[in-house]
Amino acid sequence: MLLITSVAAQIKADLIVHNAKVHTLDEKNTIAEAIAVAEGKIIKTGKNSDILKLKSKNTTVIDAKGKVIIPGLFDSHMHIIRGGRFFNAELRWDGVLSLKRALAMLKEQAQRTPKGQWVRVVGGWNAYQFEEKRLPTLDEINDATGNVPTFILHLYGHAYLNKAGIAELKIDANTPNPNGGLIEKDMYGNPTGMLIAEPNAFILYSTLSKLPELTAEEKVNSTKLFMAEMNRLGVTAIMDAGGGFQNYPEDYGVTTRLCENNGLTIRMPYYLFAQKAGSELNDYTKWVNTVEIGDGCESQNDGVKRFGKMPKMEYYVQGGGENLVMSAADFENFDKPRPELSPAMESQLKSVVSLLVKNRWPFRIHATYNESITRFLNVIEEINQETPLNGLLWFFDHAETVSEENLKRIKALNGGIAIQHRMAYQGEAFIKRYGKAAAAKTVPLKKIMEMGIRVGMGTDGTRVASYNPWVGLYWLTTGKTLGGLKYMDEENIVDRTTALKLFTQGSAGLINLEKDRGILATDFLADFAILSDDYFTTAENNILNMEAKLTVVNGKVVYADDDFRQFAVPQPKAIPEWSPVNYFGGYQKN
Repeated sequence: MLLITSVAAQIKADLIVHNAKVHTLDEKNTIAEAIAVAEGKIIKTGKNSDILKLKSKNTTVIDAKGKVIIPGLFDSHMHIIRGGRFFNAELRWDGVLSLKRALAMLKEQAQRTPKGQWVRVVGGWNAYQFEEKRLPTLDEINDATGNVPTFILHLYGHAYLNKAGIAELKIDANTPNPNGGLIEKDMYGNPTGMLIAEPNAFILYSTLSKLPELTAEEKVNSTKLFMAEMNRLGVTAIMDAGGGFQNYPEDYGVTTRLCENNGLTIRMPYYLFAQKAGSELNDYTKWVNTVEIGDGCESQNDGVKRFGKMPKMEYYVQGGGENLVMSAADFENFDKPRPELSPAMESQLKSVVSLLVKNRWPFRIHATYNESITRFLNVIEEINQETPLNGLLWFFDHAETVSEENLKRIKALNGGIAIQHRMAYQGEAFIKRYGKAAAAKTVPLKKIMEMGIRVGMGTDGTRVASYNPWVGLYWLTTGKTLGGLKYMDEENIVDRTTALKLFTQGSAGLINLEKDRGILATDFLADFAILSDDYFTTAENNILNMEAKLTVVNGKVVYADDDFRQFAVPQPKAIPEWSPVNYFGGYQKN
């Protein structure tokens, strides 16, 4: 004990941030003035005078200028690996407040996009965020883009192709509709440029997959800049939920390479997502026999090791999902009726989940509708009788319309729920189809929390909802859509501290990581952000404009804006040079 005390007394901080309002998010919601970090972990929080005593000649000292510090945000459901590969190629309408501005951006980008490439807007926006409260027309898109092929994705419902895009993909009057999708035709039988999910989004994503990809070098650059964009928003960890057209291990090479070269600035546990209908069991059989949970790369931040080991950046296989079998995919295209899942779903899902349970693989399941959840739970309960889960980590993703009865079943199986802010983008469409009463309890957050079900918050970025977590924090605390429509019951609206805990401790708790993150306290990971505004007191609309002034991951500054430029990590320009990121950035500041 004397030895331990002696060693602890000798610890000096690598990093001190003082003159701050440090919201620790501990049980007492303690607010400290300063925070000290050594070797990737917090060694102490407290008063400025006490923390500054831990300074040495090698300590980096940052004056937070009275600003708020919070634990780093942990997005429990995002597609960062896939999104990173394409970030530099995409024009983002996330946060744009007028359709006029969106179309002007589209026109400007079309003028600089070289022959052989496309202009693409891939999710993260809806009509109600625009002051015009409407979608663009095909004529407006064609006028803005001319002869440059263009693809624009709107939620799960539809996508636009301009005339040049139709020609490039060789879609004509004889092109058949794919299963679950519609190529809209005019009165003469010619394609208009509208691709419609009826209700399956396969037509949207399969078309997107036909567009040219970036080079290997450009994908590395793109992923680095996307991680920097997430750091700019105060995000320090993301659970990657796989995603369509994200093959393992081929499409994980970029993030693996960055990890091996200590280039990750986001903690990144990830899930393996089966891609081909009918062969899901083959995929998971191969994976459970060749991949161990926890396999991946554990990069280590550069730093002086005084004793012990530096904490490592996580990048590893966490489990299977969110897609386990294609027959269980209940896409939430609220423009269309709820999809009826195949009668073959139960047997296909049971074969995969049984395999995962027997091999102690955690899993997650995409489930929008309560009707789907009922059928999924029937399968999981049957498996539990045959091969008990015995505390195996599993959870549903989304669960917008889950019933109280099914919540009780989830609780009995020790399951969790990862929720996202998709209703901030789709609330109006949901109300049009299902009514205000149903929308008011979508998601039934109060019941979930009262029952003690593990629940974490995420975004489901990048192809439908935006990757910006502050949209989610706005949605949780106001019950409003991006269009300003308050639809949620008061009982499901939470206070700002609770919302933040869902986006920190809650997400970590889904996979039993809450013991060393989500709180700013001694021996917890040094992941935190200095905010641009006081999240706890600012006007509710200002939450949408929040971002980080400085972000620390694993005790290392990974992002700093102009106010803290001396601590900033230099960021490369986006490549190729014509990348929209060089001209517009990512989420648009208002």
